[in-house]
Amino acid sequence: MSRTPTQENSTDGVAAVERALAIIGAVAQRTDPITLADLSRATGFYKSTLLRLIASLEKAALVVRRADGRYALGPYAHQLGRAYEATYRLTETILPLLQGLVDKGTESASFHVYHDAQSRVCLLRVDSHHSTLDRIRVGDLLPLDKGAAGRLITAYLIDGQASAQAGLSLTSMGERDPNCAAVASPVFGPDDDICGAISLSGPKERFTPAAVKKMAKLAQEAAASATQALGGRWPSGR
Repeated sequence: MSRTPTQENSTDGVAAVERALAIIGAVAQRTDPITLADLSRATGFYKSTLLRLIASLEKAALVVRRADGRYALGPYAHQLGRAYEATYRLTETILPLLQGLVDKGTESASFHVYHDAQSRVCLLRVDSHHSTLDRIRVGDLLPLDKGAAGRLITAYLIDGQASAQAGLSLTSMGERDPNCAAVASPVFGPDDDICGAISLSGPKERFTPAAVKKMAKLAQEAAASATQALGGRWPSGR
């Protein structure tokens, strides 16, 4: 069956939005401005396609072109980020909890939220006091299907709090990086939906059974405190 013009326009519009979001994601992943050539490699789009879509993103102030020709996130992107944080009071609520975990001698503490069907983003991070660390930074996009935080977010997003497999903590050993490990616990928002996961991550050799047990307990306590502060309900009976 042939598509109507309305259906074709709708499909084309969705594809354009997806391409624009891919561009924003590629720019956001970089700690410094990105060239058009690097954007093309990161997204797989032709430069002509990029220039056409970037023109629209520039008008919306989501992306800006610098004097040297490279691209960076625009002021509206930062405004959206501030609005997201303000909605959930994430920084003021969770950052002190992450610092508290690190001060208790845990591995580096971070908070991860859902980004898209394939990835999560590290929203907040406090490095541990150890001399060797994993290489996760604020703004990094990480796999949703690998790592304790990613699998935990996936489990609760798909199955909800009724998921017996999700639990209140998950441990991963060498999933995302063969030399790293992590322990994570979920944080819930006002509607009892997961809004992110607190993760303690670092070199795998330090994740002994005793260390994992201690960090899992501390991560759950911090996640429960964050959930309560955000107006959520910490699951009972697990």
